[in-house]
Amino acid sequence: MRISETVGTGVVQSVDRALALLEALAEHSGGASLSDLARSVNLPTSTAHRLLTTLQMRGFVTHEAHSGHWVIGHRAFSVGESFSHYANIVASARPFLRQLRDLTRETANLGVVESEDAVTIAQAESREIKRAIAPPGGRVPILNSGMGKAIIATWPDDAIETLITRQGLRPMTANSLRSLDQVMREVTEIRAQGFAIDNEEYLVGMRCVAAVVLSPAGDPVAAVSVSGVAQRVAVDRVDTIAEIVRETAEDLSAALGGNGRQGEAPDPVSTTRRRGRAAASGRE
Repeated sequence: MRISETVGTGVVQSVDRALALLEALAEHSGGASLSDLARSVNLPTSTAHRLLTTLQMRGFVTHEAHSGHWVIGHRAFSVGESFSHYANIVASARPFLRQLRDLTRETANLGVVESEDAVTIAQAESREIKRAIAPPGGRVPILNSGMGKAIIATWPDDAIETLITRQGLRPMTANSLRSLDQVMREVTEIRAQGFAIDNEEYLVGMRCVAAVVLSPAGDPVAAVSVSGVAQRVAVDRVDTIAEIVRETAEDLSAALGGNGRQGEAPDPVSTTRRRGRAAASGRE
C-alpha cells in the first residue's frame, strides 16, 4: 500500500504515511520487518521507524523483540471493532428500515452521533419522485437533526449543556434552535413523547421524525427516522408517523437485545398494527 500520490491541500503528510504503514502491516498477518515495511510504502527506513514508534506509543502497533517484526497492536483491533459494532446494527436494521419506508412512503434512515454531528449510516430510500435523501455518510449538526436530538435526549442534562458549551449552536434556518433554554425545553418534550422532530431546522421544506434505538443495557446506540418533504410529512401527520417510527425503534432495540436473532424480519403482528394506522392516515 503506497502513500497517496495525490496529496493536496488539507492532507497531513505524516498522517498519510502512518496510515499507509498500518495498511501495509495489515497485509502481513505474521508481522513484517522495518525494512520490508519501509520498502512497501516507499519511505526511508528512518522515517518509517519514527512513524512506527509513534504508532507503538498509541498502541496501534507492537514491536516483537524476539523476531524483530512489527505487528498490529490492540488499539487497531479496538478501532476496527467499533466499525464492526456499527456494521452489526446496520445489518439488523435493514428490514426495519424497509418496512418503515413502505409504511410511510418516505425515506427511512438509521443514524448515530459522532463528534458534533448526527451521521446517517444506513437508509431505505422513498420511492416518491420528490424525496429526502441524505446518503449514508451524510452529516448534520446534532441539534439540527431529528436523529441527533432523539439520541442526546437520553443524555444527562449536564452532558447536553457541555455539548452546547463546547460546540455552540449552529442555526441553519429560521426554525433552528438558538439558545440553551430552547434546547432543554425541546429535550423535555422529546423525553415525554418518545420522539424528536427536525421541523425544517436543517433544510427548509424538509421535515424529519426520529426515535432512539437502545442497547440491552438501555444505552442509546442509534436512531431511526422518517424524512420527507414538508408537504407530505405534514404537521397533521406527525403524530401518526411518530407512532410508527417509535415502535420501529422499539422493535429494532429488541432485535439488538441479545436474543440470537439479530437481523430477523420485523414482527408480523407489529407490521399489521402499523399498516392499520398507515391506512388510516391515507398512505396505504
